[in-house]
Amino acid sequence: MKVLVAGGAGFIGSCYVRLAIRAGHAVVVLDKLTYAGRRENLREVEDAIEFVEAAIEDAATVREVAAGCDAIVNFAAESHVDRSIADQDAFARTHVIGTGVLLDAVRELRIARYLQVSTDEVYGSIGEGSFTEESPLSPSSPYSATKAAGDLLVGAHVRTHGIDAVICRGSNNYGSRQYPEKLVPLAILNALAGDAVPVYGDGRQVRNWLYVEDFARAIDVVLREGRPGAVYNAGGPDEAENLDLVRRIVELCGAGESLIERVRDRPGHDRRYSLSSDRLRELGWEPATRLADGLPRTVSWYRENEWWWGPIRSGEYREYYERQYGRRLRGG
Repeated sequence: MKVLVAGGAGFIGSCYVRLAIRAGHAVVVLDKLTYAGRRENLREVEDAIEFVEAAIEDAATVREVAAGCDAIVNFAAESHVDRSIADQDAFARTHVIGTGVLLDAVRELRIARYLQVSTDEVYGSIGEGSFTEESPLSPSSPYSATKAAGDLLVGAHVRTHGIDAVICRGSNNYGSRQYPEKLVPLAILNALAGDAVPVYGDGRQVRNWLYVEDFARAIDVVLREGRPGAVYNAGGPDEAENLDLVRRIVELCGAGESLIERVRDRPGHDRRYSLSSDRLRELGWEPATRLADGLPRTVSWYRENEWWWGPIRSGEYREYYERQYGRRLRGG
């Protein structure tokens, strides 16, 4: 296929781009290169893709680059809950308006398939058991509310215009090339630097952890095999409390638990996420990487790739970190 990958310079999108190239697809990446969407994420495959720098809200550019494509996979997102709490505008533009622009292109250009990449956070928090694809949407943050709005827009276009679209909702991803505002890379880089590792509230929030390469495979399976109009959950094989996860990371980094610092909890913080992936498993997908294997692999990648994260920790991120946690990072 010829696939337009929106948001393909981001953490998950770039992982999928590498997979799509290995699968033999022709890939066009559309990305506006925000702080977390970086050309560095595509360094190994730059010669194998067509890259267009633009936002998905840019309707004229979207129509131009989507013409001739067999599918669109939409990773484009403002992905950090904390930033959505501080300023929701960019989240609404990308997740709602931008999704609408892509869907218009699918309809007008008669593109064969559209895949919306979504999140478990649209379901809200669950005390016991796991969310299925039939669970009601109950988002808690501006981030998850706008992602849910985008999902609903996809469903409306399926029913109103008859387009072929699918949605894949993933649980918490981790792995290489993840921007260090997120818990796993933040904890790794702070621990390696001997800096305090912040943990929200009591740290007992439970997350369902999915290695990014497993999520990329899930998206590929749904793109090829998913039933038109259907939603598919992709949950990780392991749950962990945030505090326990951070303790594991600190140990893997050779640091002590004294670095762990409790900070004021996030407003509206969901307590537990958990996804049932039975529908996706029926298509033959299984997560291949357990947390016990993926976490050391991720720590090793950050140890060995300072070229990637060094410029981040000496740029805009330092100002964001100080605003968010009320303390400065060590080092440059």
